[in-house]
Amino acid sequence: MIDISSLLESIKAEPYTELSVRAPHTGVVRFEGLQPGQRVNGPGGEWKEVPGTLIATITRENNPKPVAAADKGVIQAIHTGLDGKFVEAGAELGVLRHYLSRDEVVRMLLRESLSLFCAPERAKYYFVPDIDKKVKISGSRTVSVQDGMELFIASRMKREIPLCYTGPEGIIYEVYFNQNENVDTGSPLIGVCPPDQRGVIEDVIARVQMEWVEME
Repeated sequence: MIDISSLLESIKAEPYTELSVRAPHTGVVRFEGLQPGQRVNGPGGEWKEVPGTLIATITRENNPKPVAAADKGVIQAIHTGLDGKFVEAGAELGVLRHYLSRDEVVRMLLRESLSLFCAPERAKYYFVPDIDKKVKISGSRTVSVQDGMELFIASRMKREIPLCYTGPEGIIYEVYFNQNENVDTGSPLIGVCPPDQRGVIEDVIARVQMEWVEME
């Protein structure tokens, strides 16, 4: 079991992630005048239909395409030497520092501290009916699992096959998939917490909720 308190302290030491801003396709890049230190916004709206702050425009075959910030944060670098030049798809245009929110910190802690059971193939996943009913009525944290337990139904290419859980015994603390949506191979389906570790995890999460200072 990872030392979740030490992990929290390491996140506090660097409470951000750095996101590379890259060209989505080839073309001539023009920057929008942003400078290091300026704040930018990520996508907004209920469905993230409002694009983030415009960072650059890439023109290919007289067709300009915007390059917008993928999340809110502070510009760390803009590669202005590329302005007016042709760039390849994937070329780095700048770096954005995104400061973590409380919810993001909690998700990071859980991803590291829980035992993750991941999708063995790209498919849609469902709990078996009796587990699904219990999750919907009482929540996933009322469900205990053990190695070899038939837990999921994997639906792919018009076929449905049962899938057994493999891993340590515990409760389903987090559910990472949505029904009717495809899950990529290797992506987590659930996070399982051993019963004797639940109190430790919840104490640290409570600390985050009380102490974490979010940057606007």
